[in-house]
Amino acid sequence: MKVKGFLTDVGGASRVTKAREEKYNNASSVPSPYDPIGNTAKLLHPGLIEMKLTEIKEASPTAKTFRFEAEHIPYFKAGQFMTIQIKDGNSLTTRPYSISSAPYETRGEHPFVKITVRRKKANAYISDILLDQVKAGETYLCEVGLGEFHHDAIRDSRYITALAGGSGVTPFVSMAKEIRYGKLDADLTILYGSVDENDIILKDELDALISDHVHVVHVLSGDNPEWKGEKGFLSAEIIKKYAHEDSTFMICGPWPMHGFLKKELAKLNVPARRIRYDAPGQPEDISKEEGYPIETKDKTFRLCVRQGIHETVIDAKADESIATALERAGLKIHTACRSGACGVCRIKVLNGEYYVNPNHDGRRGADIDFNYVHACSTYPLSDMTVKINI
Repeated sequence: MKVKGFLTDVGGASRVTKAREEKYNNASSVPSPYDPIGNTAKLLHPGLIEMKLTEIKEASPTAKTFRFEAEHIPYFKAGQFMTIQIKDGNSLTTRPYSISSAPYETRGEHPFVKITVRRKKANAYISDILLDQVKAGETYLCEVGLGEFHHDAIRDSRYITALAGGSGVTPFVSMAKEIRYGKLDADLTILYGSVDENDIILKDELDALISDHVHVVHVLSGDNPEWKGEKGFLSAEIIKKYAHEDSTFMICGPWPMHGFLKKELAKLNVPARRIRYDAPGQPEDISKEEGYPIETKDKTFRLCVRQGIHETVIDAKADESIATALERAGLKIHTACRSGACGVCRIKVLNGEYYVNPNHDGRRGADIDFNYVHACSTYPLSDMTVKINI
């Protein structure tokens, strides 16, 4: 048998080696500062960037949409989140918010991203600042394009059934826009649970996106006698009525909703590989979580914080995460998801007892063995000593 070019192909390695040696021998002794791979990586993942808040609009009676602009906005996928740093007195804290604009809107003359924030009933420290104090024209340090809550054509079905509650609709608004005007090739059905017809977040914007591949079903759980649509909660019955039989189910909403929908999807025998959960943040009352020692809830402990050769002792409340304690004391710690998943706020525990929320424990096995924790999902149960990055 004869193979055309066989000897040429076999001899290719030696030719490449010779060419490399010639370039090496003829190269300048002065290092080139040009790094195309590194430069591309910086454009895609620049970390914190300065963004200008250019517009604040009402999204419902209890929510507002914030538009941020920058000269260059990193690439992100519909469904991902961004973080924003907020300063309040001596405290500098970071909070994540799902992006409610679409990737295609980061292109053009005035690239932008939007987040939509709803007023919370409890633990409203940062949302109240955003809703009541910030003003258009101010600049903030933000990180754009974080998280794994997005559609993946290899992993997920083409048919997405989005199960949303309250402000949890925001990543699905981003997906709907990208399907309608961008480059996301998918079919999206949004089952959106709200309480009151008059307080449906981004309702007009969302309903305007309805098309052949974007479907929206509103479900109201409150007392709405004039409402003619679906009522109650996002039950298995309602899900079965509207979901494609080959759906990937994506869930975003308050933490209690996650537990409820897990049970409802089990009734429909949906395989685990077809269910995706967004990072919901920490629960409003940690004492209600599995295994939390309720007798500790109202205590305050001493937290010794080591940064290099420096050591600082601060107060840490048992019902607040270590990340929150550090931020309240003015000690800077990098956080992202605030749900115990991403590991950005990973710290070392040197001594002391603590509680890690089992529903938000994204640590690797080695981290558990060597006493590393994610500060956003770890709560002190005694005086502690921790080591954090400088």
